[in-house]
Amino acid sequence: MKAYDENDGPEGPGDDDGAGTGTGPRIPLPRASVEDGGRPLPEPALALEHQVLTSLLGAWALAACSAQEAAAVEEHLGQCEACAEEALRLREAVTLLQRPESLDLDPALRTRVLEGCLERRPPRIPVPEWATPYDAETARLDALLQDFGDAEWHAPVRLRWFEDDGTASRRTTVAGVIAHLLTVDGTVAVTLGLDDPLGDITAPTRAPAARTEAYWRASHYPPTRAVRAPWREQSHSIVRTVAFTGDAGGMPVSYGDFELPLRDAMLDRAFECWVHAEDIAEAVDYPYEPPSARHLNGMIDLAARMLPGVLAARRRAGLAAPGGRPHLVAAGEPGRSVRLEIEGSGGGEWLIPLDSPGAVGSADHEVAHVALDGVEFCRLAAGHVPPAEAVAGQVGDREAIRDVLFAAASLSRL
Repeated sequence: MKAYDENDGPEGPGDDDGAGTGTGPRIPLPRASVEDGGRPLPEPALALEHQVLTSLLGAWALAACSAQEAAAVEEHLGQCEACAEEALRLREAVTLLQRPESLDLDPALRTRVLEGCLERRPPRIPVPEWATPYDAETARLDALLQDFGDAEWHAPVRLRWFEDDGTASRRTTVAGVIAHLLTVDGTVAVTLGLDDPLGDITAPTRAPAARTEAYWRASHYPPTRAVRAPWREQSHSIVRTVAFTGDAGGMPVSYGDFELPLRDAMLDRAFECWVHAEDIAEAVDYPYEPPSARHLNGMIDLAARMLPGVLAARRRAGLAAPGGRPHLVAAGEPGRSVRLEIEGSGGGEWLIPLDSPGAVGSADHEVAHVALDGVEFCRLAAGHVPPAEAVAGQVGDREAIRDVLFAAASLSRL
């Protein structure tokens, strides 16, 4: 007969000493106390020899040790000066290997959250798909700006673009960059019937550089953080208006010496917003991620579609080699082509016709193949990478490849 029942004494079924059961005595777990928040007490550090501890320093620097090994190494470092110095050198080396992590959320997270919400409850007035990259990029830039103090708003920024005689640049500030985006986005705003941010300021042309310079010159003082509110309000108004206008993607937007349909102009503004957000992030030493793959693909596709027209303009100006035929290829006909392969996020393949902006790219008439990383191609198109340094791989007609790369860089502007 048992002295206690199963629940009120030390000799219950779960507590026997192993006699007659074939099992050994149960080893108790560390007791949790009130002082340590109810968690088991940490196990004591291992007692390891000096040679073993020295061999663990590399793993410790990489945070690859077990908890007990890490405790043993750290206890040893407080006693051994030579190992402490070596551990410091290893830890500093590890920091050089690690890419700084951005505190920003994944650029694709906003899109995924919105898609999930819209699946549950579709919007009464949806934003057109071609306007979502602009909506996303302006939101990301605004999130970067929201905690800036006066020092960050006046941090120097150098805007860069490509010219055949060398890379051109213009010095401004973070606030000056937002003023630039405000005035150039204003070309889309005016097309949609919204107020022009230039107001009474007169620019000689509708070209982005002319509008920006006119705005900067008319300011009595350098732009300050006050420019953020009108820029953000204008971006919201543009997105709201294109949602209400319905299928207005074909509406022409004039940039002075060229036009883009509204759907392409919105992609162009999204691209420039991202590029200048990177300029700002670089100025304040903050990491900034590229757009989501789907939006990046749209930006690359726009640049690829614009290349034949830029090639033709450069050829007329004597900046590109003449076409391989004695006359232009008729519109819609296949012509000599360069295969542009974009690798990585947002990638794909495009056949760029060389002989006429109206020609059709043709695999049968392919004369060269060039491959670039997606983000690298965008930085080339922004004038941030010299054409000669942007190629990941190339095969075929070197002159045709050079013309395409220089045409891509010529897409850039202030």
